[in-house]
Amino acid sequence: MSVRIESSWKYELSTEFEKPYFERLTNDVKEAYQRHTIYPAARNIFRAFDLSPFMHTKVVILGQDPYHGPGQADGLAFSVPQGMALPPSLRNIFAELQTDMGRPIPTSGSLDSWARQGVLLLNATLTVEAHKARSHQKKGWELFTDAVIKAAATRKKNVVFLLWGSYAQQKEIFIDSKKHLILKSAHPSPLATHRGFFGSKHFSKANEYLLAAGQIPIEW
Repeated sequence: MSVRIESSWKYELSTEFEKPYFERLTNDVKEAYQRHTIYPAARNIFRAFDLSPFMHTKVVILGQDPYHGPGQADGLAFSVPQGMALPPSLRNIFAELQTDMGRPIPTSGSLDSWARQGVLLLNATLTVEAHKARSHQKKGWELFTDAVIKAAATRKKNVVFLLWGSYAQQKEIFIDSKKHLILKSAHPSPLATHRGFFGSKHFSKANEYLLAAGQIPIEW
């Protein structure tokens, strides 16, 4: 099956595109776009991969599904387009970044600059129906994004995996902690931040690990 996705990821995931589940998923998603309002825009479904090619990916941040409000989802987990108000989880991410790294809180919620430095901002589910959180779960996206995590974990080394919240932490079973750095904390949602997200210092810890591995740290 022909899929419009960045070439190095297309090569790494080529066997997934030929599996029956992916054909069913593709058909379901195409139908959903015809019948409902779906986010992100179809052209941005695989945008996270386009901005962070396989060979350049050195950090993976896992989200659950795209924002389901108008204009918010841009294809990157936790990110919103420039000019869009910051969602609560992203405000908390920036607050922790300020505490950890001394950076001023950005005025833009776009995380394109992170992605272009090799941060794969991956949602477990890549599409969602407007105003219906988790509406595209269990359609097959999770099988695909699990394969993405496995590809990064098995065919790369010294990748930092940021697992925020219990849902993301379920993916730890795919990652060899001897080859990679796994950083876990509560989710940045306002309901959970004070249970361990604030004060986790994941941004500085990620950069320390990348430097020790001879890689360029992220300009968060």
